[in-house]
Amino acid sequence: MKTCITREEALAALKEYNTDAFHIQHALTVEGVMRWYAVELGYGEDADFWATVGLLHDIDFEMWPDEHCIKCVELLEKINATPEFIHAVCSHAHGP
Repeated sequence: MKTCITREEALAALKEYNTDAFHIQHALTVEGVMRWYAVELGYGEDADFWATVGLLHDIDFEMWPDEHCIKCVELLEKINATPEFIHAVCSHAHGP
């Protein structure tokens, strides 16, 4: 899998919709954990993809908590994320 956006673009998008220090730190932490697991589980060639997914997994949560993993589709399309990337970011959503 190829990351469709750079880390710099992803971080800028994250910070456009998140200002709380906790949310930024949470995203950075999940980015690192996702990278580590990708390598640990044998998907090292996709580590950048999974790290970026982790960085943006809550991109919509601070501003639109009731639309979490729904609003992010629009936000990620705005930065030209691929459907595969968007699906990965939204995959941690759960039903009511």
